[in-house]
Amino acid sequence: MSYTKMTHPAEMVSDLRNSFSNGVTRPLEFRKKQLENLIRLYEENTPVLLDALRDDLNKSVQESMVSEIDYLKNDARNMLYNLSEWAKPKYAEKGLINILDTVKLLPEPYGVVLVIGAWNYPLQLSLAPLNGAIAAGNCAIVKPSELAPATAKVIAELLPKYLDTRCFKVFLGGPSKTQSLLAERFDYIFYTGSTRVGAIVAQCAAQYLTPTTLELGGKSPCYIDSTVDIEIAAARVLWGKSINAGQTCIAPDYILCSQEIEMKFIEAFKKVQKQQYGDDLKSSPDYCRIINSNHFNRIVGLLKGQEVVHGGSHDASQLFIETTICVNVDPDSALMREEIFGPILPIIRAQSAAEAIHFINSREKPLALYIFSNDKKTVDIFEKETSSGGVCVNDTIMHFACESLPFGGVGSSGMGAYHGKYSFDTFSHQKPILEKSIDKFGEMLQSVRYAPYNEGKIKALSNLSKRRKLPISTKYLLHVILLVIGFLVGYFYSRIFKKC
Repeated sequence: MSYTKMTHPAEMVSDLRNSFSNGVTRPLEFRKKQLENLIRLYEENTPVLLDALRDDLNKSVQESMVSEIDYLKNDARNMLYNLSEWAKPKYAEKGLINILDTVKLLPEPYGVVLVIGAWNYPLQLSLAPLNGAIAAGNCAIVKPSELAPATAKVIAELLPKYLDTRCFKVFLGGPSKTQSLLAERFDYIFYTGSTRVGAIVAQCAAQYLTPTTLELGGKSPCYIDSTVDIEIAAARVLWGKSINAGQTCIAPDYILCSQEIEMKFIEAFKKVQKQQYGDDLKSSPDYCRIINSNHFNRIVGLLKGQEVVHGGSHDASQLFIETTICVNVDPDSALMREEIFGPILPIIRAQSAAEAIHFINSREKPLALYIFSNDKKTVDIFEKETSSGGVCVNDTIMHFACESLPFGGVGSSGMGAYHGKYSFDTFSHQKPILEKSIDKFGEMLQSVRYAPYNEGKIKALSNLSKRRKLPISTKYLLHVILLVIGFLVGYFYSRIFKKC
């Protein structure tokens, strides 16, 4: 079924719910086949995907491959290779009172989920969450961003050719159509985008108490001290700020450093920018463009009244904004109040780590925190005394690429996390299960909970349920000992209570 044949949200959700209720997505082999098909989609349509990303954002081949297409392939492969293990029940620890029971957690799919993608990485941020939804056994609607129309169109055309359309559908449309989509009842909603829209999504989800993951953004600070090689630090900051023309939710938003480091950093930044992009950034084939004129005008507007010491040029006809450094920035200016989401880099002076930490903690919690320092004490202080979605030391962006780490925000920068197994867990309900046997031996152990109550039963239950701190080395031996003790206690008290 083509995406064009079913565009009404209620009809789409109903169709998916019927497929989920019939158990279509439950078998692991079905999930694995869908993941294999997604990998095939990326491999067989790479040129088409590259063209779409170039049309929307002027992305270079390298940026498109590394941050979008190859990322998605590897994410799907990781899930494919580990799905059988992740989907197994996980057995939980037991106390004396449950020593004869089976106690486990069973991952189960939520049902029908909604994935709302973002325009800055329009392929990755729409389809990476879908990988997790598929692996966990859900049906899903994918809503690509209308602000990246070329990529949205390609997603809508290709997904139905590779995925089972009974279970996975694409919904296209702007804010009004998305609002009608959010009016439907979903079992889980995964949204990537701005904090403002994230609040709207959360309000819509609250109507049905639908659980959500909100991948938002914020002003991610970058602290630099005198213990690092400034040129290397500048190269890594430039890379993190320039990829996708700064339109990255975890791009370093502003620099915190001393006046001495500020001067050295600016000179190093100019040098490494020339090395990476040549004399004319505008003519570089490796530099992206701003997504549209609205965002272009917003970013350029942030430069009003600022002291620009590097860059600053822009061209509305090409949606080009040069990587720009501003100094002597007023912390209360518009440039420091909102997430920049573009290639402007303000520098705020902080003469010490303590001063920088105080500045960070006085503001909303960021999605990422960057620390450039070779002093372990300084790094430890930042890690322990600040709160952020994630921390990256002596680099930018790269923590995003580590699939063994969860990626997500805290506070206004988001809630929930994904990537790798965390994506599977996000789209799975970890259902707790306790299984007991029905036999006379087990009943002897359990009989102390039954009425009529008396002092002896209270003491027995208190002893059975008491938590005990146990050395790890005795853990498995203790299970055997507890089993014997449990039998003796149960037998002893059952004999007494029969006489009561």
